[in-house]
Order: sequence, then structure tokens, then C-alpha cells
Amino acid sequence: MDYSEKYIDTNGIRLHVIEAGPRLGVPVILLHGFPEFWYGWRKQIPALAQAGYRVIVPDQRGYNLSDKPGGIRSYRLTELAADILGLIDAFDYEKVNLAGHDWGAMVAWSLAMRWPERFHRLGILNGPHPAVMAKFWLNSLEQIRRSLYVLFFQLPWLPENSLRADHWRGLTLAMRGSGRMHTFTNGDMKKYREAWSKPGALTAMLNWYRALPLNFPLLNGKPRISVPTLILWGLKDAALTHRMARPSVDYCDDGKLILFPDDTHWVQHEAADEVNRLLIEFFRN
Repeated sequence: MDYSEKYIDTNGIRLHVIEAGPRLGVPVILLHGFPEFWYGWRKQIPALAQAGYRVIVPDQRGYNLSDKPGGIRSYRLTELAADILGLIDAFDYEKVNLAGHDWGAMVAWSLAMRWPERFHRLGILNGPHPAVMAKFWLNSLEQIRRSLYVLFFQLPWLPENSLRADHWRGLTLAMRGSGRMHTFTNGDMKKYREAWSKPGALTAMLNWYRALPLNFPLLNGKPRISVPTLILWGLKDAALTHRMARPSVDYCDDGKLILFPDDTHWVQHEAADEVNRLLIEFFRN
């Protein structure tokens, strides 16, 4: 699949962006999560492009070839969302379709809450509504247990040393161990390790988690989602309980939930054909 890449100035930083599909096609922006980069959508980019969409996939702030500003406050949701809003403006789009996975879903939810007029439709993959995430962190022993790694990530320098040690053994095992067998090939992991090895990348990636306490004020205001929303959720997600999926739909004025019983947190990799079909149909309506 042919694609182009460029750098876009937005919100005071520069993002590395992959583009594919017809230039006049309806735009679709795809937002990756931790610890991926644009490559996390490699199975969706050609399918959406061949369906006629203009596909735009950034390395989000702190990842791979995009800028990595210093400090934890640089990774608040307000900044992460402003990056993508500025990206939309840089392409001179009035409205786009948007999909996000994991942390990318959190950014997507935040964008749809604050600027619903900029989005046709919202696709969410294994990422709870921020208000639901906050409630489960406070009240669900199951989710608290699953999120213990988040507490570990709050520590200075120790998570970096642990994840980077022995040629990225810790982060590699975390990805492969949380997915189905063969979800990530040796070739895939080589590309991920190359992205993680960019100077400053790992600390920047972890700063998304370290900024979490700064994000709770965002839940005030208007948490409801007026943009039509499709949530796709792999039930065997080791990090996020599927019990957050239905309450997330309940925050949507027009929401639909589709569960994948045999798939994990990495549903766009493991059920790529079905995910692609659902997203293409959803964005066409």
C-alpha cells in the first residue's frame, strides 16, 4: 500500500503523520495508544484507503518521530486533544471521522466531548469513556488490580530502566503477553523497538500516564457524547475490564457496542478484517 508521510506543525509541536487514500476522500484520523505509534493501524490504513477514505495517522506527541516536549504537564489530555484539533485545522478540514484505540481512544473521547461539531462519527476500540474510567479506578477492585502497572509508571526513572532492560524485554513481553499468540510478529516487534529507542521517547510515552492526575478536572462540564459513536471491544483485554464498555455507550446519545469474545486489547490487530468492515460501514452512514 502506497502512503506518504509529512510533518505537521500543531499546538506548538511537530507531529509525524502518515497519509493514504484519495486526496479528496472523506478524511479519517486514526489515533494509536500505548506503546504503539502509527504502525499500530497498519492493518486498517490500506482497507480504509481502498474504500475511498483519506486516512491520516499521526505519531502522537512523544511517540516515534513526533516531537517529545519535556515535563509531565505537556502530556495532559488538553494538550493531546489540542494537537489533533490543530492537525485537523492544518489540513483545512471542517469535519472528520475519528477513531482511537487505548490512549488514542481517550484522546478521541475528549475531542468529541469538547468539539463535537468537528466530527462526523467516532470509532472507539478498547477505550472507556473518561468518566467511566475514573469511576472504575475509584470503585472497581477488578480494574484497580488490572491498573497496578499505572501506579508503577508514576515512579521516576525505574519504569524506564525496567522496560528498556535486556533489549526491551519487559515492554516486549507486556505487548506479546497481553495479546493472542502471533498477534505481534518478530518483524512487528523490531519496528516497535525502533520507535521506542528514539531519544526521549520512552519517558515521553510514560508521561501520558504520569499526567493522569491532571486530567480528572476534564470530567467536569459536558461529558456526554453527541457524535454518533461505535465502540469495538475485545473481551479478553487484560488491562481494561469489559465491564466499562456498556457504561461508556450510555454516555453516548447515539452509541453502539460490538463485543469480540475471542480477542484481546489488540482487537484491531487480531480481528482486523471485521474491524475494518465495521469501521468502513460506520463511517459511510
